[in-house]
This record gives sequence, structure tokens and C-alpha cells, in this order.
Amino acid sequence: MPPASPIRRQLLRRKPLASFQEDAENGQLRRTVGPFQLTMIGIGATIGTGIFFVLNSAVPEAGPAVIVSFVIGAITAALTALCYAELASAVPVSGSSYSYAYATLGEFAAYAVGWCLLLEYAVSGAAIAVSWGQYLNDFTDRLFGFRIPSAIAAPPGAGGYVNLPGAVLILLCCLLLVRGAKESAVVNTVMVLVKLAVLALFVALAVTGFHSSNLHPFAPMGMAGIGAAASTVFFSFIGLDAVSTAGEEVKNPRRTLPLAIICSLGVITTVYVLVALVGVGAQPWRAFRGQEAGLSAILTQVTGDSWPGALLSAGAVLSIVSVVLVVLYGQSRILYTMGRDGMLPALFHRVRPSSGTPVAGTVAVSVLVAALAAAVPLDELADLTSMGTLVAFTVVASGVLILRRTAPGLPRGFRVPGYPVVPVLSAVFCIYLICKLPTHTYLLFAGWMVAATAVYLLYSRHHSRLQPSETEPEHAYQD
Repeated sequence: MPPASPIRRQLLRRKPLASFQEDAENGQLRRTVGPFQLTMIGIGATIGTGIFFVLNSAVPEAGPAVIVSFVIGAITAALTALCYAELASAVPVSGSSYSYAYATLGEFAAYAVGWCLLLEYAVSGAAIAVSWGQYLNDFTDRLFGFRIPSAIAAPPGAGGYVNLPGAVLILLCCLLLVRGAKESAVVNTVMVLVKLAVLALFVALAVTGFHSSNLHPFAPMGMAGIGAAASTVFFSFIGLDAVSTAGEEVKNPRRTLPLAIICSLGVITTVYVLVALVGVGAQPWRAFRGQEAGLSAILTQVTGDSWPGALLSAGAVLSIVSVVLVVLYGQSRILYTMGRDGMLPALFHRVRPSSGTPVAGTVAVSVLVAALAAAVPLDELADLTSMGTLVAFTVVASGVLILRRTAPGLPRGFRVPGYPVVPVLSAVFCIYLICKLPTHTYLLFAGWMVAATAVYLLYSRHHSRLQPSETEPEHAYQD
């Protein structure tokens, strides 16, 4: 057979597993994060805007059967979490599914996944910051009778000129991140414990207004509505992969990474199902449409008092801060890894010795996300974030199958139970949710991938660390 063309070799070349180990051992990031803090990172990245806001858009799609939609999302996330746990224990480096794809599917597939993750983190971070203003306004209105003027609290096209609170939030999180991963993890842990306490309060109070009649009819839109809502609520599970972006800053990563992934998913799923069940039981499903600060409004209706709603709004404000913090953290670590591999400029790989953090990359990411949050209405891009995440999750499931075949003897701190059924089911569930996304999401995603391909062909393939020098034969870099 004729040899593969140079461009095809570049697209398919895989990073040797030994190189990942070498990068982890020689990396400049500091291993300061333990199991509990890493679990809090997973919870902090996931429980936030999704559960505080998603019921307002998902319940009108599925009715009370949104509970089933959450279960479908949880099953998809659980199957994928098991796959993440195995790959994270086998390839314990920064970069999440980008690194796993580089080890299994080849350079271009990894690059595409990296752009999917950038889409997930950048757009979701900006969207979260935009949404933050709703609960901030609800909180200040309840306590002080004051609301931030819409001219400076919403982006153009959404009733304002600039979303100043969202931009300020992102820049404050940036300042904390450049101080160091340990300090950021401690602050995140405190905020996560607060948000869990607030959501527990919501369940305890809202259940007193639970009426079984609110659950009828249970599925007014049928299975089509449940499937559509499942794609919508999946936005609430985005961020779980943030755990695996900390692979080079975790103590004993082969054990800690899978443990944190599984523990955080258990907490997240329990909280989501309870909040959804109690929420739709305490309020008629038609009342969710267009409702701002929905959970806070439910508490006010159930208790007839304002303080529970104010307390929940305060918790929402803090919880969203923790999500933005971890989103920026995860994206900066993915860019750090891509910069180390030559896929992006070296700027993103530079680490400040005093703090042990990629300061330049973190600042660049924060400025971009702050600009998006300040000037772009991002409501319609939530589905685009889900698309990027689901594609990355599908790649992770495929990576488990491939790595079991290509490196069966590789040390693994965790193995997916029920192999190969679990990774196959994970991919099937992800593809099912992708199929339920609206048409405009496919068009936007296609445009994003065209841009990624252009950057790869013009820059990344020439600067890749796997690109042979003029004196080295290209076949030496083939896996």
C-alpha cells in the first residue's frame, strides 16, 4: 500500500503515553489539591446556574416529566463519569478529554475536542456570568429595594448596553485564580458548602407546599418533550469534566481523580433530582415559563415570607461565583496543555514561578470571557455549549474502548465496570441528546469547527511537538 500523505500523518499522529507521563513529572504546576477539595471542584463547576435557572426553560418543554429528563441527563453523566474516571487514572495529566483524545484518536481529533472544551468553558462561563445578574438583582431588591439599572446589567439585545456585573465577576475570579490553585480551591470549597446548604433549605421548605395534583398531567408533551428537556437540562451537568483538568495539580492522581469524579457526580445527581421533584410538586408546571429567579419565587409562594427567597438568592449569587471560578480554572488548564503540545501559542503554557499558575493564559481567558459576558446576549448559545460537551463526552467513551485495546497493560487506578457495555452506552446516550438539539445549534457548531480546522491547518500542525525537525524522519513520530 502507498504511504499515507504527510497531512494524513499529521492528522492521525498520536502522542505517546510515555510523553504524558514525562510531561506530568516535569510539569511546572504544583500538586496542592487533595480528594475533598477536588470533589468540591467537581460540585462547584456543576451545581450553579443550571439548577437555579434551567427549570424555567425545561419544565415548559416536558411538564412535570422534567424529573425523567433529569434522570436521563444523570444517567448520561454517570456513564461518562465512569469513562472519565478510568482515563483520568490511566493518563493523569491536565487537559481532560483533549489529552485522552490525543492518546487514542490522534492529533486532529484531539484538537477538535480541545476546541469543543473551549466552547464549553468560554460560552458557559459567559452565559453563567450573564445569568448571575438575575439573582443578584433579586437579592438586592429583597433586602434593599434596589435593582441594578438594566442599561448596565444586560448586554445589547437583552435590554441593556453592557452587562457590567458579569464582567466584574469574571475579572474578580481571575484575580483569585492567579494567586494559586490551592487558594482558589479553598475559596471554592467554602462556596460549594454554602450552596449545598441553601439547596437543602429549598428542598426542606418547598416540600411543605408539595401537591401531587401539580404532577398531573405528568408528561403533557410526551417522550418528545422529555427528550428535548433532557438536552436542555444537560446544561446543568456541564462542568463535571473540570475535575480531570486538574490532573497535574492533584496529590496521588491515579486514586484521587476517579474518586473525586464519582463522588461529585453522586452528590450532583441527588441534589438535582430532589430539587426538580420538589420544585414541580410545589408549583403548577405552566407557572415556570418566563419566571425569573424561579427557586426563590417558589419559596416565597410556599412560605408566604420573603426571607427564604432572599436567602436562596444569596446562595445562588455565591454558587454562581464558584461555577465561574472553576470554569475559568478548567479552561486555563486546557489551554496550558494545548500550549505545551504546540497546538496553541506558548503564551498559554507560561507559568509564574511565584504562584505556580499559568497567569498569562488565565488573564487572556478571563478578558475574553468578560468581553463576551459584557457585550453578547448568550441565551441561545446554551445549547451550543451542550453540543461541545456532548461531543467531548462521546470521545471520552470511545477513548476507553481504544485504550483498552492499544494499551491493555497500562496501569489504571480505576476500571470501568461492565466493560465494554458502559462506554458504548455512554456514547449512545450522548448521541441521543445531540440528536435532540435544535437545528441552529448544528449550524453554529459547524461554523466553530470550520474555524478550528482553519487554525489547525495554518498554525497548529506546523508547531506541534510531534512535528519532526528537518533532520528527523517523520515515521519516528508515528504511534
